[in-house]
Amino acid sequence: MLEKKKYPIAEIYVPAKRKKTLDPAKVETFAESIIEIGQTTPIRLRQGKGRYVLLEGLHRLEALRALGEDSVEAYLVHARLH
Repeated sequence: MLEKKKYPIAEIYVPAKRKKTLDPAKVETFAESIIEIGQTTPIRLRQGKGRYVLLEGLHRLEALRALGEDSVEAYLVHARLH
């Protein structure tokens, strides 16, 4: 089972391909929601080389960044070995 933990936003890398999907209106909507009720859904990360890589939750991450937060609740996902 995945464990929800806080991770520093400064240590999260967002791949360029994912950044292209950023919608500023969605970020604003998420930011308003976070102000009202807090972060309800954790983002998903994987361990990279000396940093974390965003897998899911770009708009939530950017909303928290816009609000001046320094950490985000996330699940750390481990790659499956085949």
